[in-house]
Amino acid sequence: MTTPRTLRDITECDGTDALPPGHRVQGWTITDLIGAGGWSTVYAARPADRCPDRTGRAPAHPSAAPADIALKIMPTAGYAPRQTRRIVESARREVELGRRAGHARLIRLLDSFVLEAPDRPSLDGAIVLVMERAAGSLRELLDAGVAEADRARLIAGICEGLAHLHRSGWVHADLKPENVLLDGSRSVKLSDFGLATQMTGTYGYAPPMGTLDYLPPERWRAPLGELGVKVRPSADIWALGIIIHEVFGSGASPFSGATPMARGAAVQEYGEGRAPLRMDQAVPPFWRQLAADCLAPTHAARAPHTAESLLARVTAEQEARGRGAARLWGRARAAMLTTAFCGIAGMTLWSDAARASSSALDGPEGAAGGTIRVFNAEKGCQERADRDPQCSLGLAIDPMRQYTADNVVPSRVWHGDVLAVDCQLPEGRAVIDEADLQSTRWFHVRLPPGSTPPTAWLPAVRTKDRPALQGCPHPATGR
Repeated sequence: MTTPRTLRDITECDGTDALPPGHRVQGWTITDLIGAGGWSTVYAARPADRCPDRTGRAPAHPSAAPADIALKIMPTAGYAPRQTRRIVESARREVELGRRAGHARLIRLLDSFVLEAPDRPSLDGAIVLVMERAAGSLRELLDAGVAEADRARLIAGICEGLAHLHRSGWVHADLKPENVLLDGSRSVKLSDFGLATQMTGTYGYAPPMGTLDYLPPERWRAPLGELGVKVRPSADIWALGIIIHEVFGSGASPFSGATPMARGAAVQEYGEGRAPLRMDQAVPPFWRQLAADCLAPTHAARAPHTAESLLARVTAEQEARGRGAARLWGRARAAMLTTAFCGIAGMTLWSDAARASSSALDGPEGAAGGTIRVFNAEKGCQERADRDPQCSLGLAIDPMRQYTADNVVPSRVWHGDVLAVDCQLPEGRAVIDEADLQSTRWFHVRLPPGSTPPTAWLPAVRTKDRPALQGCPHPATGR
């Protein structure tokens, strides 16, 4: 997937002729710019009218092509011979994989051709890939916030795509949220196979390229030979582990650092056994273990965790949750029927219990409150002025429950945020921060107006302040 840029950016910065809406490329008409990367620009397009062009020939495109497609244009003019060879090789990889390894979880390659554009020298001879068009990417979904109900399904879709690739003898070699596309129903479509590597045996060779945040430890020190660097399916599994953590940890990487290079240094420390793997407390236990297996520090430790075995685990977990939900619904239905027969007395008891629970959450009436400042133990996040999702922190719904995704409110906070606080709970669930500091103390804080819920709990390890507050009622007993 490419980074969004404007037509003017492409023309001025890349020296490439940007194609405006309405421009015809062989049998297609450009409708919009989708984005641009280092070697390519991607446009939205639709089939051109079936009228002869100036040469008297009718435009040709697959009759089965959808109404809207994506054109990936890879110019070759103006590059040094070595760069041109890389562009051609990248296109060849995409075309070969598209023809040999089609699957519902891979973006579909419809056609490819070389563009003849003598009136646009920078585009003359460009390689054009005609592809299925997606509705968006996982990166866009992460930035907007992934609905809890969608998370497992998205990871299962990525596993399905990787399992097919690996069975077909290919390694993606550049798996990241930008390259996980989503169709209109948010089904996963893996894309961008410019670095995809066909294996001969258990490994293959790829150019020494990739996205730093998703490279496994061994890639940082891999020797470069005549054919490139050695890559195996376990490199995709590592990238999957990062994505799992991002999906369930509000977009954050498990490796701290303000820049990709800093996070890469953290990956290398972990790979060499000089630092532990620290994951966001919000990641639920099952997904925490799955991500940890994907992020085993060496290829040998990661190799048993294939895309197929991971998919089987995800499927089994979802089936178990489905059975559990069915049992809960059965018990809830029985309880509702019992309540209906018990009449007004039973409903009165339920109302009293609900009021007591609500009182425990909101804190004591007239509590002497104040303010409290959020603290993030990661130094890189302390220095950032922007509200980077990777530096955000979660607040709990219940301080007595495990600090996991289903116990975190939707609102996030960042280092330096000031929150209203009304009481403290000395003995809640223990929480450990990134600096290995542990505390059982929690503060009941109020979120900005309009937040749902309006209050939450901040663990003491997330602040340096120690305001003089009276104790909160115990969430379970109300006392």
